[in-house]
Amino acid sequence: MTNSTQSSASKRLVILVSGGGSNLQSFIDGCAKSEINATVSAVISNNPDAGGLERAAKAGIPNLAIDHRAFESRESFDLALSELIDSFNPDLVILAGFMRILTPGFVDHFLGRMMNIHPSLLPAYPGLHTHRRAIEAGDKKAGATVHFVTPELDGGPSILQAQVTIENSDDESSLASKVLAYEHKIYPEAVRWFCDNRLRMDNDGVKLDNKPVCESGIIYNSSEPTS
Repeated sequence: MTNSTQSSASKRLVILVSGGGSNLQSFIDGCAKSEINATVSAVISNNPDAGGLERAAKAGIPNLAIDHRAFESRESFDLALSELIDSFNPDLVILAGFMRILTPGFVDHFLGRMMNIHPSLLPAYPGLHTHRRAIEAGDKKAGATVHFVTPELDGGPSILQAQVTIENSDDESSLASKVLAYEHKIYPEAVRWFCDNRLRMDNDGVKLDNKPVCESGIIYNSSEPTS
């Protein structure tokens, strides 16, 4: 469904990575196919050897490394990173496997225009080792959550979730693979909504098409969303 409030102006994305960038590729592809009304203006990594930088280079996208190990403090790195991001004047900053805990000042600077995806059904299992923790807890469901970023680690308001069934045969690796396949679907979807001016975060929470999104986010079902 196309919303009548869509803007024809293409948005600018800056994507932050620390590793191989499989989620990054979904954005590169989505923008190239005009499925997302945006351009990837830059890919930036704190790891000079990140595979995501090579993905960006192959796509002709500006790619830059800013090594956090060269800075004396987390605050000084985040300040330099925010200045580098700002130089591309992005509408949205996307964390795609960016393995850094961000300082409150950095997050506040991009509040409402920075997204992350977390491999659990938030608020369950913030932090690391999410699949292992879900299996050990005997959970029947796992998944991923796209959310706006706030200073609380993995605590920003949810936008969109995808659920998968945890089978008795699943281990940490197989569950991670199942969840990752859905990450590549729901993350571009949420960004598409933002780029079409359908999605926003304000003082009252997250809204899609001016309707509040429930606390746990919209459940992905491969069709138009329902809260």
